[in-house]
Amino acid sequence: MKKRHGVLGLLCVVSAITFLDRLAIPLAEPGIRGDIHLTPEQWGWILSSYVLANALFEIPSGAFGDKNGQRLELTRITVWWSAFTALTGWCRTFVQMTGARFLFGVGAAGAYPNAAGVISRWFPKKEHARAQGFVWGASRLGGALAPLLLVPIEQHFGWRAIFWVLGVVGLLWAAVWWGWFRNDPSEMSGIDAEEIAEIRAGQISRGTVHQGVPWKRLLTLPQLWLIVVAYFCYAWGSWFYFGWFTTWLVRGAGLSVAQMGVFASFPFVMGLIGNLVGGELSERLVARYGRRRTYRWITAVCLAVSSGLLLGMSLVRGHAAIVVLATLGFGVMDLMLPSAWAMCKSIGGQFGGTATGVMNTAGN
Repeated sequence: MKKRHGVLGLLCVVSAITFLDRLAIPLAEPGIRGDIHLTPEQWGWILSSYVLANALFEIPSGAFGDKNGQRLELTRITVWWSAFTALTGWCRTFVQMTGARFLFGVGAAGAYPNAAGVISRWFPKKEHARAQGFVWGASRLGGALAPLLLVPIEQHFGWRAIFWVLGVVGLLWAAVWWGWFRNDPSEMSGIDAEEIAEIRAGQISRGTVHQGVPWKRLLTLPQLWLIVVAYFCYAWGSWFYFGWFTTWLVRGAGLSVAQMGVFASFPFVMGLIGNLVGGELSERLVARYGRRRTYRWITAVCLAVSSGLLLGMSLVRGHAAIVVLATLGFGVMDLMLPSAWAMCKSIGGQFGGTATGVMNTAGN
């Protein structure tokens, strides 16, 4: 197995853990709100505190990884967010919960921009979209597994145990990442010259890790701001699934908690398929039509189709129709993710972590 495939495997694992941690809070909502006596408005602030922190710290974290290396930054990110994930299990008041989730968001910010930075350094350009598809597909696998893994933990040990278990899992990943990964492929033990040559093929000159970000040049690129606007629009749909979907299925669509525990996984399974198909489709279409045409058409078509599916989901009343439209809507929406992130890395070049941080800030 090539070393870069091992790197991709570790990125996929942390991507799955990220979404297990993100979806733990909405899945534990009934227990938390009943225990701490939270109103719907207070619950909205708890969810939003994480998103706000992510928005504020995405760009600094992505820039830090570009400058000092993703080995250090992804280790810091995972240790930080795991600590505050575990701390969530000890919260007793609205203020404590909001603060813990905000600090969790501060730590988690930059995880995906730094993963994109790793892909930029470890994969030839022709493999970027496919690698992004696997990373984002793994996140959706984590989302699909969340109800299946976390709901039984809550039923047997209470909602607090969910966050303690996830905190330990994150710390274990951070230890493996720090011990094995290296920022530059040439520094990796056991890698051969042939793979290094494959990685370097088609890449721009990487320069040194400790190189400042050219903010003015980067932030005046019109292409960057176009993908930022597109990602802002994408996030309106995706964050509904990440924060409110399980609540809406029960309180809005009228499903039982048991039904929700099954059907809440369906969109994330389709998202996994959408990301894997999207990465492969993107690579094939790039070879035929070029990067610019492929990336813009995939992004535009996916946003248009998914918006129609979500509108239909909001209008129908039958449970089967709701589940089908919700599942397809998220799958089509996620089909664009590998192209969007590959496009943003291409725009950012050597500073792909910073560029994707700008894009992900718009999403948050």
